[in-house]
Amino acid sequence: MSQPNGGTFDIVILGAGSGGYAAALRAAQFDLKVALIDKAELGGTCLHRGCIPTKALLHAAEIADQTRESEQFGVKADLVGIDMAGVNAYKDGVVGRLYKGLTGLLGHNKNITIVQGEGKLVSKDTVEVAGQRYTGRNVILATGSYSRSLPGLEVDGTRVLTSEHALKMDRVPQSAIVLGGGVIGVEFASVWKSFGADVTIIEALPRLVAAEDEEISKQVERAFRKRKINFKVGKPFEKVEKTENGVKVTIAGGETLEAEVLLVAVGRGPTTANLGYEQQGITLDRGFVIVDERLRTGVGNIYAVGDIVPGLQLAHRGFQQGIFVAEEIAGKNPAVIDEAGIPRVTYSDPEVASVGITEAKAKEQYGADKVSTYNYNLGGNGKSQILKTAGFIKLVRVNDGPVVGVHMVGARVGELVGEAQLITNWEAFPEEVAQLVHAHPTQNEALGEAFLALAGKPLHAHS
Repeated sequence: MSQPNGGTFDIVILGAGSGGYAAALRAAQFDLKVALIDKAELGGTCLHRGCIPTKALLHAAEIADQTRESEQFGVKADLVGIDMAGVNAYKDGVVGRLYKGLTGLLGHNKNITIVQGEGKLVSKDTVEVAGQRYTGRNVILATGSYSRSLPGLEVDGTRVLTSEHALKMDRVPQSAIVLGGGVIGVEFASVWKSFGADVTIIEALPRLVAAEDEEISKQVERAFRKRKINFKVGKPFEKVEKTENGVKVTIAGGETLEAEVLLVAVGRGPTTANLGYEQQGITLDRGFVIVDERLRTGVGNIYAVGDIVPGLQLAHRGFQQGIFVAEEIAGKNPAVIDEAGIPRVTYSDPEVASVGITEAKAKEQYGADKVSTYNYNLGGNGKSQILKTAGFIKLVRVNDGPVVGVHMVGARVGELVGEAQLITNWEAFPEEVAQLVHAHPTQNEALGEAFLALAGKPLHAHS
């Protein structure tokens, strides 16, 4: 359904990424009339330029590593090379099928009007697109984020790249410098190394994946050393120069590194400039939209969700916030989303998955003498041995209280974060989780073993 000539709606949503389209679908279930506006494709960054295509690349990288290392499993195979045209066709095929499904789901909904075009907030209840005005009793801002750069760092899309450029590359670079050791940086470093590139990560903070528990960072760094992924931490970027064959990067202390390409992975900024937000009285802080716990901006009936709201920039957070706001508008009084309870996954090799707070944060919040931790090494887990992965599961609990953090590192641990999320969000005690039967042999069993140990009855655990 389309409505090119404006109109009045129950909700006008600016942005059709994870947060915007989730809000639209949930609102439509309450028979609310929705205008869903976006200048680009439905699904936003996550589907087209983020989560989905990067994870497809990471899976292709895993296949490359498995082929290269197959003999250790008694399977003889040769890795002839990486066909980037084939990899991109596979990646684009995954995106295309999901996009087709989403387009059908939204486009066939009688309560949703899809408006393609660049929207701007022109009053407290109206978004204008190409001269047409879409007025809503409620407005949801869901305009997402863009790849940030640094002052003096000119992205050209050929030698100096963002993740969007890296996803479209038709070749594997011989060498790459990755500026930023957060989620995006370590994921691309992991892919390129698996594809055969020589990779160096530069990170200004003292460790890789610095938002994670410190012990997780150490294990990732250990694994990257073993994989011969180079990294320099505590080394801020100073400048980049073009060379005959690529780039030369200078970091703190005057050290220089050269490579074919530089990937800028220093985080994502909120897409809020020139959209009329400030003119309508909406408070911005460094470009982010400030909201209360119910995601209200304090201006009219305007809400904001997703990457433009300070906090974790994760698709599933935006998705849940979109559902929350739709239910709020429909008068369902949904429970406030607990930010600490949102699961986080980094899909590098090894994977990192966590939910809740780190040991350091728990000690700061509850007092060092009130917090206990336990690390269960995956070396004691049968399925992890079969997969030949190393890593651990770390539990953080309040003494005589619930588990407040689960932190995991190792192959496929992202698939374990579902149970970890239930444990932390339902404030389970170790003794309660220890009663549950975990299937054998699975990696999920490692969670069970960790909780047995934390409950005071370790079995396959070395004290």
